[in-house]
Amino acid sequence: MTKEEILHLGTLSRIRLSEAEAEKLHTEIDSILAYVSQVNDIAASGDLTKKTGAVHNVFRVDEVAATTNATADELIAAFPEKKGRFLRVKKILDND
Repeated sequence: MTKEEILHLGTLSRIRLSEAEAEKLHTEIDSILAYVSQVNDIAASGDLTKKTGAVHNVFRVDEVAATTNATADELIAAFPEKKGRFLRVKKILDND
């Protein structure tokens, strides 16, 4: 690619390139394009399968945990602001 083509490509990409940057890219563009062309080589080979280990579900099954009133009472007793069995929390949503 010529330096003028690099500047034109920069304009099309909405990237402002200085003359020094265009000159530097002019010397490096062949190696950049060769590196990127490896993607085409992989796609052409047809070897697009993922190489991963064994696939298994890492999530646990949702189960209802049995809680006692004593557990709830301990939580309510430890909470700083409460009214009866209701806990007061900081408002995080604005209704406006």
